[in-house]
Amino acid sequence: MTISRTKKLVGVTAAAGIVAFLAGCGAAPEADTSDSAAPEAADDFIPCLISDEGGWNDRSFNQSAKEGMDRAIEELDVTGIELESTTPNDYGPNLEQLVAEGCTLIVSVGFNLAAATVESALANPEINYAIIDDYADTDFDGTTDAPNIKPLVFDTAQAAYLGGYAAASWSAENGVNKVGTFGGMQIPSVAVFMDGYELGVQKYNEDNGANVEVFGWDTAAQEGSFTGGFAANDTAKQTAQGVLDQGVDVILPVGGPIYVSAAAAIAEGGGDVVMLGVDSDLAVADPDVADVTLVSIMKAIDVAVYDATVAAAGGDFDVAPYIGTLENEGVKLSGFGAFESELPEGLMDELMALQEQIVSGEIVVESPNSP
Repeated sequence: MTISRTKKLVGVTAAAGIVAFLAGCGAAPEADTSDSAAPEAADDFIPCLISDEGGWNDRSFNQSAKEGMDRAIEELDVTGIELESTTPNDYGPNLEQLVAEGCTLIVSVGFNLAAATVESALANPEINYAIIDDYADTDFDGTTDAPNIKPLVFDTAQAAYLGGYAAASWSAENGVNKVGTFGGMQIPSVAVFMDGYELGVQKYNEDNGANVEVFGWDTAAQEGSFTGGFAANDTAKQTAQGVLDQGVDVILPVGGPIYVSAAAAIAEGGGDVVMLGVDSDLAVADPDVADVTLVSIMKAIDVAVYDATVAAAGGDFDVAPYIGTLENEGVKLSGFGAFESELPEGLMDELMALQEQIVSGEIVVESPNSP
């Protein structure tokens, strides 16, 4: 467990690493970057953040959440507490520590913290809680299990649909016609990426009379390739290799650090394989893999955390769920970076048209894992 007390961290902004790709289709989550955006925080306001076992440097949702909290702390001019979990056994004790430290807002990062967050929230009704990527509905009855928890969730299937379409176009252009994916744990916040990805490939096939195959996930059966965790280890590398062995030239690893294992498998294979990032703009977050990262399917976790923190500081905390969509820019694609000049002709226009159709409701991306 790592404890970090943060006071006005200069240089960490919610915009870091975020490249707006398809702009102009829906308003972004409200987040003024000027100093005047943040209200006067109460003297006893202590915002707190707890990671899952992936840690702050996962180049994914933990890191993005931290960037959002750091920005809020900077603009509010308050002292916050951030606890980094290293194993699932840290979740309960970390939450107890935050309560003992007098936190008035506690933000938990990820599905795996749901049970511990619910327990803590029920025991401490005077504290505001928020949780990323989950409704904190541990008994699956359709309602959040504590009245003081705000879910911060994302309909990532919408952005993944665009990513799948782009992956299929890339693979078809290269004459391979095979793309793949694999995940960490089979949980809704992971599978929702894979659903949208496959549906986007199907859309490409329908529109272009193509036959691009998807390996590693079957949306209809809800079955696919998973590592069982989010660590970048031999299991993740072997899982990635199993998908690569199908002859794919695009792969989508969904689960924070497991992208490292995918990149290692790609490097060892020596072929012309590219991958897609998730959560953050991976090519920016980790330049070491920029040369194999075609595009990233992003969630504006940093903005959601920032907004929830600023609202709580101003006494306006609302437990109504925040749902990130293409329309409010809670989910989106990154830019294609160095690959932009190599994209199939017309792809950018096709993606823009698809996004507009999703936002208007003409296309409904139906994932059983969407929030």
